[in-house]
Amino acid sequence: MKHVAIDDVDTEVNSLQVHDVRKPVSRALGTTDFAMNYFELAPGDSFSGGLHTHHDQEEVFYVESGTATFDVGKDRREVDVGERELVRFEPGEFQTGYNDTDERVVGWALGAPGSQHDWDDIQSYVYCPDCEDEREHDLALVDGAFELTCTDCGNTQG
Repeated sequence: MKHVAIDDVDTEVNSLQVHDVRKPVSRALGTTDFAMNYFELAPGDSFSGGLHTHHDQEEVFYVESGTATFDVGKDRREVDVGERELVRFEPGEFQTGYNDTDERVVGWALGAPGSQHDWDDIQSYVYCPDCEDEREHDLALVDGAFELTCTDCGNTQG
């Protein structure tokens, strides 16, 4: 058994700097088959930084306080998830969540299987300058920075 308090978990933000508070609880607990991250999102902050999918993991978000907005699918359908509500995304479903209000959002991201993502199984849906449209991009973490490669034309952005 391992026991931790949220206040004792170190804050780690992703390389895109899209939020101030992200605490990798699963790392602090030493989980291997389950991911759990605690977030505090200031107005304008996001959980991840862009529309993406995990082919290797389903994700559940629990909003403890405030209201988070999620863009779902390539058509970016908006879904508001309020205080004490949850939303689930199956593997392969594109999504991104953010705080579009003036109030702070406190939330949790839960994922399984695995305590960390396989970077080869993550894709983002972003604008490709060569295709001149939004396209699926493979994601890689290179020297601490994200590198995106268009799955249609092969253009790499980093």
